[in-house]
Amino acid sequence: MTTPSFKLLCAVSGGFLVCISYLKARNPYDAYRATVLNSAEEKLAKLTKRERRFVEFASAEYAGQIYMTPRDFLESVLEREPKPCLRRKILTNDEISHFHARVPSVQHNTCMMFRKLSNSGIISFADYLFLLSVLTRPEGGFRIAFEMFDTDGNQQIEHDEFIVIRQILGRSLKERKTDDDTRKTLIRLMPKNDQSKLKDYNDVNKNQVDAMTTLQIHFFGANGADALSYAHFYQFMKHLQQEVLQIEFERYAKGRDYISDEEFAFILLNYTHLKPHQYGEYLKRIENLEERHPVTYEQFEGFCQVLHNLDDFSVAMRFFYSVKKTISKDEFAQAVRICSGSKLDGHIIDVVFALFDEDCDGLVSYSDFFVMMKNKSRFRCGYHPVGAGAFKRCLRREMKRHTR
Repeated sequence: MTTPSFKLLCAVSGGFLVCISYLKARNPYDAYRATVLNSAEEKLAKLTKRERRFVEFASAEYAGQIYMTPRDFLESVLEREPKPCLRRKILTNDEISHFHARVPSVQHNTCMMFRKLSNSGIISFADYLFLLSVLTRPEGGFRIAFEMFDTDGNQQIEHDEFIVIRQILGRSLKERKTDDDTRKTLIRLMPKNDQSKLKDYNDVNKNQVDAMTTLQIHFFGANGADALSYAHFYQFMKHLQQEVLQIEFERYAKGRDYISDEEFAFILLNYTHLKPHQYGEYLKRIENLEERHPVTYEQFEGFCQVLHNLDDFSVAMRFFYSVKKTISKDEFAQAVRICSGSKLDGHIIDVVFALFDEDCDGLVSYSDFFVMMKNKSRFRCGYHPVGAGAFKRCLRREMKRHTR
């Protein structure tokens, strides 16, 4: 006859195994993911928000350097928190070679590339900053950079020239004085040619190797000898933007070809500084709209194009703001046309104004709306860590389920 204490022990053991299975079942690499930082110096390091987010989402390490996988990168721009895990995966030379063999050429780039590569690839911190700039900066900035380095006018750049462009557009690490813990962590993020920018630098990791990353191989081939045309880079930029938007849209659409206008409003609120319990009062305004319509992917993408032209949009909006403190729907639509060259769907503008027009006078404050837009362009750097807490919650949930 089984005793109550024996049943409880079985329930606890079962819950423990369920939680471990949950962490491992989604993908074999998930068992190596790190939500708690990997080492003591990483916990104590004084990092910028970008550096901290990279360290927290990066799941791989090779030759002493920390890397993201393509999957890590997508999660870092779409999720508030990394998934529960144990530690980083230490990659071998054979695994790096296998990753490199899977990278498609830039001529075969698609808007599924990062999802297809998943955990089979490495992205450095410099790549990470560059990719974020691809998601948030207007196309004109990249064209100017290419033309500056394209001295012979053939619309192509070489690998070495790309490294310089990546440093410029990706806001490469600036010279700064650091403590020991911060310096040790930064050295694991920085390529060797950037490490001299650290004051009081000493060679902490003499065995560090700057491996060819997935992005570099995609652009320049396995040996880095190919040239990258602007046409192919432009295609890559558009496909990456589309891939992120598709993932974000599909998580709400759940197989449909549309989302509700309330779900679209919820996506916008996710990028404000509001607490989740404050969403209700904003979403009530959507219920009061005279007309309710679903939002298609094309409409969603059209609105998000404003984010890729945020600087131009800000300039256009300031012209109206310099005359008065609030902006009308017509002025907003005109600013969108100026910066993106396209017309925004009227219902999308109605939803945006319903959210941010607090006194229902048909006008919104420039500052309130622009703070939301700018926050979205930063891709959730305001991260609240979970780590072991997520595991404990999972265990408690399983204990309750088995002891009922």
